Amino acid sequence: MKKKNLASIITISFIAVFTLSACAQEHKKNEQILTVVNNIASNTVLLNNHENIVPLKDLDKKNIASVSLGFSNQTVFDSLLNKYTKITSFSSADYQNSTTLNDLEDDLKYFNTVVVSIPSAAANDVRNTSFILNIARNKEVIVAFFGDGRTLGSLDAIKAPIVWTDQNTPMAATVIPQIIFGGIGTSKKLANNLSPKYTAGSGFSTTSTRLKYTLPEDAEVNSDNLKDIDNIANEAIKAQATPGIVVLVAKDGKVIFNKAYGNHTYVNGIPDKLTDIFDLASVTKTTATTPVVMRLFEQNKLNLDTNIGAYIPKARTSPMNEIKVREVMLHQAGFIPYIPFHDYVKPGDYSRDSSAAYPTKVADNYYIRKNFFKDIMWPKMLNSPIKTRGKYVYSDISMYVMKDIVERISGIPLNQYASDNLYKPLGMQTAGFLPRNRFSKDQIVPTEQDTYFRKTLLEGYVHDQGAALAGGISGHAGLFASANDVAIIYQMLLNRGTYGGQQYFKPETVQLFTSKQSNVSRRGLGFDRWDPDLTKKYPSELASSQTYGHTGYTGTCVWVDPARGLVYVFLSNRVHPSVSEKLGNMKIRGRIQDVINKAIDSGVK
Repeated sequence: MKKKNLASIITISFIAVFTLSACAQEHKKNEQILTVVNNIASNTVLLNNHENIVPLKDLDKKNIASVSLGFSNQTVFDSLLNKYTKITSFSSADYQNSTTLNDLEDDLKYFNTVVVSIPSAAANDVRNTSFILNIARNKEVIVAFFGDGRTLGSLDAIKAPIVWTDQNTPMAATVIPQIIFGGIGTSKKLANNLSPKYTAGSGFSTTSTRLKYTLPEDAEVNSDNLKDIDNIANEAIKAQATPGIVVLVAKDGKVIFNKAYGNHTYVNGIPDKLTDIFDLASVTKTTATTPVVMRLFEQNKLNLDTNIGAYIPKARTSPMNEIKVREVMLHQAGFIPYIPFHDYVKPGDYSRDSSAAYPTKVADNYYIRKNFFKDIMWPKMLNSPIKTRGKYVYSDISMYVMKDIVERISGIPLNQYASDNLYKPLGMQTAGFLPRNRFSKDQIVPTEQDTYFRKTLLEGYVHDQGAALAGGISGHAGLFASANDVAIIYQMLLNRGTYGGQQYFKPETVQLFTSKQSNVSRRGLGFDRWDPDLTKKYPSELASSQTYGHTGYTGTCVWVDPARGLVYVFLSNRVHPSVSEKLGNMKIRGRIQDVINKAIDSGVK
């Protein structure tokens, strides 16, 4: 009885890591959990993978369904699949009134990839095997098989990859999806003959290519040493430095901590969730604009030492004509830091309703007139004085300029280019501009109660006024995403350009842009970095000199520390209900980062 209770506790605790806003588990319990999970993973066998379908690749080309054929742990299974890309769930239990599964087959017509989960007890049902064979005729199929291997013979006719574990448990349901997507590698071979097809020695090996979702101890971190993250996050919320927070920690390609705190606002009571979408603010600079610059630089379409005027015709008669792209990326172009564009909006420039004359949506019930950016904003930037060229002065104008340059070179809007070339192939489900076009308000964390410009609560409309007036898509702000999506793209950067078996950048490109590139500042190209001035202790007291990333005005940050194999994501809406400096003054982001740094440095002792 005691053993059974312990197993139940371990299972519930482990599942909580993936399905709830769970805190870091106690160290001893986690070690027990990992023993169980590692045993499942090390004894899982991948069969029929002759065409290297597993781990799945080219996620941007796949529309994936998950189908349960009597598998009782589908909720857990699908929660893990959904960490990697968007999955639509189906269950044969919903089709019990039909003698065949033809209706289910019909419902899968828009999907080109199907992951089928089936327990061994259902393997002898001809209806199930016929269903798998039928959909495999014109779809890519992966079978997740749970339980008694002696029934594998029922699947001998199936040529699709089969991932088999002899466990039919919730924990097994957390492992197999990660093998399918490359979060966990596998190398186990069959020890015995299980059928005429599946004989001793059968099995394929794979390696880890994507993030693994696990516990701190799996990355040699004692979970007890992460508990202060809870204390600091709750301190911030209690002090009303921000209504809510999501923290994600990945170490050595393993997500070892991911927790949500607080609520969307102080009054609505909607709890923050791990999947919530936040306004990233200036994290846009390094998550959208800079990676596009990197791609065009690699393709020899953009030269860092070419002047702005060579790329932007209207700049040729402006003060910024002779400034080099490299200076722009380093914030050394001499641009003034900020232009309050909303101060230039006159009564006739906006309307409460959309029309041909007022096509650009800035917020709910707020539309700006046609060509406001072209007529007002862009000329003000082009003709702004160049006062501090050669000195480090952080300016949003830099990324307005880079957006225009990359769009001219590529011929593709920044948002579309980033989505097609980065976010979709990486499996990022939420990352993008204009989230209200794709998600419900409840999934998006509100920012400011804007009382001075748009006169409304900003829900899914970019907080930055200039980016809003530009239509919500800008080079310096406007990107929204969940913590998991942010972690994915920065893990790719930490991997020096590779993720999911695909190379997005050459290692030398990542090294160039993320390393110190200036004699007058700490900056890389686009990326912010650790500050060598020890009195500043930026971004945190213990951050290594290799640390790079960015912060965002709305209360966000992402930092990559290659010395520790760390990706740290912090998302909040500290500008709600109005702009407050408490989050910064309390050093919440840096203090949490140092809890993580200390825990990594201390190991599992």
